[in-house]
Amino acid sequence: MRFLSLIRVQENTGKQPSQRLMSEMGKLMGEMTQSGKLLDTAGLMPTAQSKRVSLRGGKMAIVDGPFTETKEVIGGFAMFKVESLDEAIVLTERFVELHVEDGWEIDCEVRQLVEPDFDSLTSCEDRR
Repeated sequence: MRFLSLIRVQENTGKQPSQRLMSEMGKLMGEMTQSGKLLDTAGLMPTAQSKRVSLRGGKMAIVDGPFTETKEVIGGFAMFKVESLDEAIVLTERFVELHVEDGWEIDCEVRQLVEPDFDSLTSCEDRR
């Protein structure tokens, strides 16, 4: 099963990761990648450098960041391949623990991916 851990941060604090934090994250990410449990991870650029594409009432709109009405934003993510939600939470907790020493306040939302079996859907269509 695959799980996405969304790292939510308060973007307007101006807080930057310390050298210690980056070093410890590098070690942890290396360990998780080598074990095959971490498929991908990245931080995201600030919302000031992004755009939001919205659909409302059948009309599409593109809005430039920053998004001042948003208190928390997704600051990064980690994609895990593990056996259970509990295992994905344990890995996320290890990541969050690295931030304690530097006084970060973050939330991580851990969600399982819905993975449809497109091969079986294609096979069914081919039988018609």
